Amino acid sequence: MLRLIASRLVAAIPVMGVVAIFVFLLLRLSPGDPAAILAGDAATPEAIAAIRTGLGLDQPIWQQFVTWIGDLAQGDLGRSVLSKQPVMHMIADRVEPTISLALVTLIFSVAVAVPIGIIAAWKQSSWIDRGIMALSVAGFSVPVFVLGYILIYIFSIRLDLLPVQGFVSISEGFWPFLQNLILPTLALGFIYIALFARITRASMLEVLGEDYIRTAHAKGLSEHVVLIRHALRNAAVPIVSVVGIGFALLIGGVVITETVFNIPGLGRLVVEAVLARDYPIIQGIILLFSGIYVLINLAVDIAYVLLDPRIRY
Repeated sequence: MLRLIASRLVAAIPVMGVVAIFVFLLLRLSPGDPAAILAGDAATPEAIAAIRTGLGLDQPIWQQFVTWIGDLAQGDLGRSVLSKQPVMHMIADRVEPTISLALVTLIFSVAVAVPIGIIAAWKQSSWIDRGIMALSVAGFSVPVFVLGYILIYIFSIRLDLLPVQGFVSISEGFWPFLQNLILPTLALGFIYIALFARITRASMLEVLGEDYIRTAHAKGLSEHVVLIRHALRNAAVPIVSVVGIGFALLIGGVVITETVFNIPGLGRLVVEAVLARDYPIIQGIILLFSGIYVLINLAVDIAYVLLDPRIRY
């Protein structure tokens, strides 16, 4: 197991290196001058040149990259072009809402999707199966922002049950924390419920046709025991893989949800940085998301090995 983890971590190093080079070059070679944006429309060329010198943008690209990598190795992601604050501190201030929304959505999606996926496979070709699959298609079809505005209208404006927007830290109380995440979780989780339910159904159908399932039935085991202990356990590998990928997508795809519900997370910070061409913030967040992707893929690989008895490590 330790060899597996070590090999995956070693393989992740060149991946992160390629990501760093790509992100740096993509942002540096894109149109627009952050110095001109920072200086304002009425700035003189001399003032813009002075700002470029202060930011190090007048240096050759390779020299900027070497400096950036050196700072990155020391845990320094630079400072925001506009606010002058350390990027690491800005990310730390915004990471709780994003991680909280992603985790709550993942837990909710798995808790709903796996049982209905099992039921759909158990009742294959019945009206229950068709209904669940129809809801899955709807989950893929309805955009997150549309569902978000519908939920806001029903539960916040008409019924006045839940907050329209904002985020409350869990340190201020669990219920206020959860109350502000209910609507974003429902809006964002609909598509993931559809995805996880379809994968669970497909995996369960593949397993339910195996000989050991018929043997379990022949022994007189209850349907519940056969489905959970025998079928779900052996169908868990693709489900875990998709859930891991889904969590990575959740963290990187909360921009729209955070915008609709005015949640001050990393998604909102990315939008603000892109509009302002604040390179250090964009680079820092992309590298953070890339690192999370690598760690999640590592966790999925380990889970795959642990769950699949055919693989030796």
